[in-house]
Amino acid sequence: MSLQESGEMYLETIYELTQEKGAVRSIDIANKMNYSKPSVSRAVHILEENGYISIDADGHLLLTESGKEIAERTFERHQLLTIFFTKLGVHPETAAEDACRIEHVISDETFNAIKAHAKKFI
Repeated sequence: MSLQESGEMYLETIYELTQEKGAVRSIDIANKMNYSKPSVSRAVHILEENGYISIDADGHLLLTESGKEIAERTFERHQLLTIFFTKLGVHPETAAEDACRIEHVISDETFNAIKAHAKKFI
């Protein structure tokens, strides 16, 4: 299954919340993303069906290896692009918003070129 932008956003959010809190439930995602509980529940179900997350007996969401790989890649892109745009003089809030949109569509080739270039001054 090809994961769409919204799926990547959910995985990235689960990854971030796991780093912050350890254990993550659907309500945590709803609160962080400001989405309704039914919307999050539907997305979580789809992610579980497609093998990106698992849910333990206590309702905690756990990234599978494939889910974690996508989440880490998306998170890295977001972080690096935000820093890169900020260093170029873009307002931090705008940089973060633009990075959030770009992180899902940028090719590996272009991202890797930006990453290599950014290492020179970040």
